Amino acid sequence: MRSHWFLVPIVAAVLAGCAAGPAYHRPDVSVPASYKEAVGAPVGNTPPAGWVAASPGDTEDRGPWWEAFGDPQLQDLESRASKSNQSVQGALAALTMARSAVGVARSGYAPTIAATSSASRSHTSQNIVGRAGLAGRTVSDGSVGVDASWEPDLFSRVRHAVDAADARAQASSADLASVQLSIHAELATDYFDLLDTDAQTVLLQQTVASYSSALELVQHRFDGGIASDLELAQAQTQLETTQAQLTDLGVRRGQLEHAIATLVGEPASTFSLKTGATELTPPTIPTGVPSELLQRRPDIAAAERLVAGANADVGSAVSAFYPDLVLSVTGGVESSNIGSLLSMPSRFWAIGPAILGTIFDGGKRKHQLEGARAQYDQTVAAYRQTVLTAFQEVEDNLTATRQLADESRMQRKAVASAERALQIALNRYQAGAVSYLDVVTAQSTALSNERVAADISRRQMDASVLLVKALGGLWTAPT
Repeated sequence: MRSHWFLVPIVAAVLAGCAAGPAYHRPDVSVPASYKEAVGAPVGNTPPAGWVAASPGDTEDRGPWWEAFGDPQLQDLESRASKSNQSVQGALAALTMARSAVGVARSGYAPTIAATSSASRSHTSQNIVGRAGLAGRTVSDGSVGVDASWEPDLFSRVRHAVDAADARAQASSADLASVQLSIHAELATDYFDLLDTDAQTVLLQQTVASYSSALELVQHRFDGGIASDLELAQAQTQLETTQAQLTDLGVRRGQLEHAIATLVGEPASTFSLKTGATELTPPTIPTGVPSELLQRRPDIAAAERLVAGANADVGSAVSAFYPDLVLSVTGGVESSNIGSLLSMPSRFWAIGPAILGTIFDGGKRKHQLEGARAQYDQTVAAYRQTVLTAFQEVEDNLTATRQLADESRMQRKAVASAERALQIALNRYQAGAVSYLDVVTAQSTALSNERVAADISRRQMDASVLLVKALGGLWTAPT
């Protein structure tokens, strides 16, 4: 009776079209038609002159969006962060690892070939039974051979492993983009906070000089018997309190400078940053439409790719219920005499298929499939939550940009009124019409309003940066 093992490859080719596991479909999410908080906000559908909105796509380069803020020193810092930030370097290494995992998974499509060689010399016992020809003899044995085996991917076990690894590599690429976006946004906010600190430092220095002059006035009036010691103490207290506030700003500035050093990949001990008296003016932010957010945000892309990977893992768990076909070939030469090792009689070979399947495993594969499906459900929930969080962040910062613009206009009026009130109080005090307490109150009110105005400008810049981040990066360089 003739062997029919040669029919196995034919059966394998027929079964190769049978794919086990669910097909992947991107999870549905609710996408609004427009941004609610964009109404009345200082945003638009067009970016500043010379810039264009980036084409939707989570793999697209976000471009140097920070250039829209028009600060050369910020641009230099951002460039340094792109090259030297260690979080970015770590994300690059993670991406390399993920891509190597794809190569490992793809190797499952290829056969495995191994070369073997051995040499031995052995002595057989004289008392052996059934091998009289070898009893008491010392013999040599040498062999050289090749073993090859291949498992056809009948039920997509390898394909699912490749799909899972590839999806996770894409997620790692999106993670890298997300890290870069976060680092650049954090650097920009720290830089604008430092600018605000320097602006407030200048303001307090000017205020200290003004309060010193006021103290001299009170001192002269006290020496002349016009002012009381209470008024002198009030003037001294006002000056010293402002000097303490000025010292506290130095602490804040040092911390911000150290944070910027870390972000650009330099030791805080050797890094210093000088800034000028720059007026902070946020640029116009083009928001686009909400549906583009799913394509722009790298964290959304990463979450969606993890869903695809989990779906492929479900397929792998399903494939485990099917048998594996192994095709193997072994061949080589073997001889006790090295001189005849390469002769035709020394050759040996074996070829044949094997089908391997698990009959009973105590429910292991069933529970693995349940776990894979639960992991898929978890990634779907995480994806949808990421989308919801993304829309929340956009709306939050749209609200902030709109409300802060209105607040800034009102605060400028408050500053002007407070300065006018302070001047009136000083004039009336010099005329002896009011006590110095009225001057102190007017001074405190004016300084408080000026510092609030400066802080609102900082918050406007931070909100602009965070809006760009929430939109997934927005601008590309002019062409």
